[in-house]
Amino acid sequence: MSVRKLAASSAVLAVTLTGALFVPPALSATPAPTAAAVRPASEHVLQIDYQVQETGYWCGPAATRIALSARGIQRSQSDLAAELGTHEGGTDHIGQVTRVLSAQVGWYETKEMPNDPPSEEQKSLLWNDIVHDIDNGYAVVANIVAPPGNQPPGYPPDQTIYHYFTVIGYDDAAGTVLIADPASFSGNQIYWLSFDQLASLIPPKGYSA
Repeated sequence: MSVRKLAASSAVLAVTLTGALFVPPALSATPAPTAAAVRPASEHVLQIDYQVQETGYWCGPAATRIALSARGIQRSQSDLAAELGTHEGGTDHIGQVTRVLSAQVGWYETKEMPNDPPSEEQKSLLWNDIVHDIDNGYAVVANIVAPPGNQPPGYPPDQTIYHYFTVIGYDDAAGTVLIADPASFSGNQIYWLSFDQLASLIPPKGYSA
């Protein structure tokens, strides 16, 4: 591990959606809490500024923007698309996200997950990276491949989805992660996902942490 991960700061227990306070719902059908004060102590969530991706192929820039907003850095999706080298086919590799994030905050490394399904060692590293990053105020950007039957909430069940989204929180009691998904088909996409499903979505791609 590099020296970039020595600084520490507290995770903020709220999510900002273009200026409005958002308290993410629980994974179960239990109604969402009405104030951040009632969030379970096991939940660790960053404050971010959420935006839907502005084009059908800007999920990489939008996910990168969300991650930077957790550090108080505001960048436009168009500027980030240019820096990432994003084209109409998308953002080719998670390393491009890592390069841009590192240039801004000096923290991120690329972690590859080539094994599908991932090894227990890879899953342990992913969980440890999420916990370490969130606890220190940094979001994680994941490049995912979601085949039919294993999509995140709201996706067409009969398509393979190639996508980027941002991990902005975790619940160490429930074994879940909070996703800020810039997908544009249904408005604000903030949802809890089981860690096991997240780990199954990343191979054979990778993540920036």
